[in-house]
Amino acid sequence: MKKSLALKEHSTSLSIMLRVIDCLGLLSAGLLSYWLRFSSLSLDLTYKNVLLLGVLLGAASLSFFGAYRAWRGASFTSEIRCVLSATLTTFLLLIISGFITQSSDLFSRIWVVSWLCTSTATILSYRFLLRKSLGALRAKGFNIRSVIIIGDGELAQQVLERLKQHPEMGLVVKGILSTQDQTTDKHEINSVPFLGTLNDLDKIVKNHKIDQVWIALPMSEVQKMEQVQSALSNTSIVIRMVPDIFGFRLLNQSVTEVAGLPVINISTSHMLEGKNRFLKLIEDKILALLILILISPILISLAIIIKLTSKGPILFKQYRTGANGQDFKVYKFRSMVVHNEEDGKVTQATKGDSRITPIGAFMRRTSLDELPQFINVLQGRMSIVGPRPHALAHNEHYKTLVESYMRRHMVKPGITGWAQVNGFRGETDTIDKMENRVEYDLYYIENWSVWFDLRIIFLTIFKGFIHKNAV
Repeated sequence: MKKSLALKEHSTSLSIMLRVIDCLGLLSAGLLSYWLRFSSLSLDLTYKNVLLLGVLLGAASLSFFGAYRAWRGASFTSEIRCVLSATLTTFLLLIISGFITQSSDLFSRIWVVSWLCTSTATILSYRFLLRKSLGALRAKGFNIRSVIIIGDGELAQQVLERLKQHPEMGLVVKGILSTQDQTTDKHEINSVPFLGTLNDLDKIVKNHKIDQVWIALPMSEVQKMEQVQSALSNTSIVIRMVPDIFGFRLLNQSVTEVAGLPVINISTSHMLEGKNRFLKLIEDKILALLILILISPILISLAIIIKLTSKGPILFKQYRTGANGQDFKVYKFRSMVVHNEEDGKVTQATKGDSRITPIGAFMRRTSLDELPQFINVLQGRMSIVGPRPHALAHNEHYKTLVESYMRRHMVKPGITGWAQVNGFRGETDTIDKMENRVEYDLYYIENWSVWFDLRIIFLTIFKGFIHKNAV
């Protein structure tokens, strides 16, 4: 037990040490990049100031993006995203400050880019080594937490299986406690023994030197939860409750605090959080403006061709459902002849549809008809990446047929999306096709990150514009 305590007692010191190492990593990466660029380490005052500012901004950005939280149990992929977000933010702030102070011409762009790459690689490298080292130490009994699970049902078994599947977390389950008075017929679950009943809790945690007690009981067992809290009120043991929500379709479940009340988020998205909402907004505005400037010759050319080849307006406007169920007008290049739908119904376009004009068919195959939607992005009604907006009539039709269909509208709809780059676009003439599209949309909402957006945009460029399913 002493070797387990050795690292436990110094967890705060480890966090401070990691902050110091990160600062040294940023500093050394900057010096290394300077030496690679100029074959010298004689920095003038300008470079020294930029180097100091970069280290300070880097430390603040790493802290802001949660680089110093407890990573026990989290994947290395999530840590990579955290570090990449912090380093890119750092150098974006450096560049902005250079433009504001009109000093960007005083230092080398090659050095800045090299510093970005080197610092990111350096920080990720030693964090990977640290993760591996801690994993090896935990395997030998260092830095572990002794856990008992309180519960008799399926939930307790699920908790046990999850913890055993992730030994790198360093959480060792010593036993299970039953809430029933008699345990004569209980021996063990998955080689983990029953240690007794809830009445023996105080004695068991002392005898087995338990660090954490995990409560895996139904929500109705409030009195027994209170009994656990009362029995351990005079100890420093960590008490965790696992809510029985495994049966729910969850989207980024988490625990937060609202008005001083603990709240379990059963359905939410990372991009709805404060800083992520801001990052998404900046991403959309900047990219949409740049793209509109770049594609303006294409927009003008298509507008002229549409006007010359068929009667009617250049743009087609149709109400779609946006974030939080709010309707808005989406813009597209008109690809059909002007016509009226019977009884206000929306008839989905099909292959060989006679209503589609020749230029309209080409625009639909290449997704060029959707380019005006970058205006919707600038208006704040859409995002570049997100679930594709469907016609209002389609929403009414599918919301009762496809499970969790309306959860697509938790976020702004997008010009492109995870479903589209995976081939689920065009006509949805069967329930299965729509279910697949919704499944990919919900995966995107649950796993959103700036890097995921950039990946989807990259895939859209190479395989998202032209697809066999487009009509």
